[in-house]
Amino acid sequence: MDFNPLDLILHLDVYLDMLVTNYGTWIYAILFLVIFCETGLVVTPFLPGDSLLFIAGAVAAGGAMDPLLLGGLLMLAAILGDSTNYLIGRTAGEKLFSNPNSKIFRRDYLQQTHDFYDKHGGKTVTLARFLPIIRTFAPFVAGVGKMPYVRFFGFSVLGTVLWVGGLVTLGYFFGNVPFIKQNLSLLVVGIIFVSLLPMIISLVRSRLARCNSNAESR
Repeated sequence: MDFNPLDLILHLDVYLDMLVTNYGTWIYAILFLVIFCETGLVVTPFLPGDSLLFIAGAVAAGGAMDPLLLGGLLMLAAILGDSTNYLIGRTAGEKLFSNPNSKIFRRDYLQQTHDFYDKHGGKTVTLARFLPIIRTFAPFVAGVGKMPYVRFFGFSVLGTVLWVGGLVTLGYFFGNVPFIKQNLSLLVVGIIFVSLLPMIISLVRSRLARCNSNAESR
């Protein structure tokens, strides 16, 4: 099997089994690093998240990993990743908006970000956990918007427990059901599609609203 990113995502079960066989307990560190980077570094939103958690739970059900240790470590990785991303946004965000003549990083955009996170920051941080790509950028934007860290951290923990705990548990109990195991590639595609669906709906609604607005202005 030739390695490529799509192949990795669609055959996570094969690669995860191979990593467990080759690296033993080091698999915990590998998974920790993947989840930390997927949530903590703005440049790595392409890493597998939802599907990896589900399949890790399924592998743990087979006895290759301790499910409680797995869940605890991946929750810690996601929380630390969120906090790291937030701190990067908090410290570097102001510099992005320091040029008063910038057309992209305008000061009024920064103020709008502050206002948004004052009103909707909690649910944004929590719900973003379940949205690929968005969950990588939401903590950074929360930092840019100077959302109070204690408040951010509380909602980050809540979202993490629901996200990691929910998907690992589903994988643990249902990942080795014969039908699911035989159609795991389709399931991974399904998980990715369902994860992206809210974002797709939001984009379609935004596009339709813009079209209606343009039509009414004519």
